[in-house]
Amino acid sequence: MLNRRQLITRSALASASLSLPGFAMAQAASTTRIIVPFAAGGPIDVTARILAEAVKGTLGTVIVENRPGAGGNIGVSAVAKAPADGLTLGIATTASHGINPWLFKQLPYDPAKDFAAVTQMLRVPNVLVMNAEAAARLKVNTLADLIAYGKANPGKLNYGSGGNGSAGHLAGELFKNQAGIFAVHIPYNGGNPAQLGLLSGQVDFNFDNLATAAANIRSGKLKALAVTTAQRSSVMPDVPTVAATLPGFEIDTWWGLIAPAGTPADTVRKLNAAFSAALNAAEVKTRFAQLLAEPAPSTPEQFDDFMKRERVKYERLVKISGAQVD
Repeated sequence: MLNRRQLITRSALASASLSLPGFAMAQAASTTRIIVPFAAGGPIDVTARILAEAVKGTLGTVIVENRPGAGGNIGVSAVAKAPADGLTLGIATTASHGINPWLFKQLPYDPAKDFAAVTQMLRVPNVLVMNAEAAARLKVNTLADLIAYGKANPGKLNYGSGGNGSAGHLAGELFKNQAGIFAVHIPYNGGNPAQLGLLSGQVDFNFDNLATAAANIRSGKLKALAVTTAQRSSVMPDVPTVAATLPGFEIDTWWGLIAPAGTPADTVRKLNAAFSAALNAAEVKTRFAQLLAEPAPSTPEQFDDFMKRERVKYERLVKISGAQVD
């Protein structure tokens, strides 16, 4: 049995622990949730689940909640409206925080004011790919060959994308603008139909996510002409960059963690520390590499500045494309 002094000491320690903000937060919250604004099974969902597992030792139980729809706007809007207590996080993407502010006349959230940046998660290169049979028929072996053919045969090239205003569409329009060529844009209802259109020869080239295109590149069905990042990809180092031919060309796919605006700075820092450690963990890097994705942990300030630059970049690209969603 405990004597009176031991009981008093234990009671005092319990009272002191209850006064700690971190302890109170942990007691109040049985789970932290990450809202993924897309359906389960895609790369964003998979990477979110990898991180949720990796931070459980630091943050406790973390669940992933899928809220797809409206190009990611439904899930992102849910994050904006959640309590700013650090228990609800979301995923900001190229679409939600770069493209959609200019593509949609009205958004249910303000990308600049409604969120607190936590950390960027990763970047995945995009790649300009041709149907291999079309490339052989047109004698296109390099990006310079494709541009030369386009200039000599205006309007004969076409390219597919996942839809008007998609990253593939905007990359195609930037390419046409910088290369000085004209190619017909054929929008599909999503990335998978666009890839099938390319594989079946309905279109000549696409700007696709490297993670999605890699298997068909390796099998010889698609010919990779260039990656859209500023540097070559470590996954396919033999593939040159578009920027090597068209200086300044840089587009990739990225996503990262955000919290509702007003989340205390100290809470954001703790979340950043937990997820940055996970992103730097060897096991997480290995699992991301299987998706051809490169972890890109950052400070909250760095991620916020990055998203600001992306909005500026995509404002120009959306104007060039002429795409708009009512």
